[in-house]
Amino acid sequence: MTPAPWDPLPFFVYGTLRPGEANHDLFLRGRIRTEEPGRLTGAVLYDGPGYPYAVEEPGAEEISGELVTALPQTYAPLLAELDRLEEYAPGDPRNLYERVARDVVRADGTPVRAWVYLAAPAVAA
Repeated sequence: MTPAPWDPLPFFVYGTLRPGEANHDLFLRGRIRTEEPGRLTGAVLYDGPGYPYAVEEPGAEEISGELVTALPQTYAPLLAELDRLEEYAPGDPRNLYERVARDVVRADGTPVRAWVYLAAPAVAA
């Protein structure tokens, strides 16, 4: 089942939103309930012009990152702010990223459905 674009899934972050990176405290501090290691399989990570981006690639190993669960009361505004940060708007051909639901593997091996910002087709090309 495909989640609705506003469903409160956790976020998988792999770049500037990770702990110690530029956007972590700016966007996530005080707004998250949990943060734990996670892995996205079937994708590769590239260094972009000032920011990293992930591209799905069948057979690729994995990308390490963090699985972030927002506090319920902060979810809607955080989702909107992350969409703006990642220059994502549903259906906009100018998107830098696309927000998609993917299975992310927790450290204990269990999968969890999460929002992931992947490179939009024009960027991935």
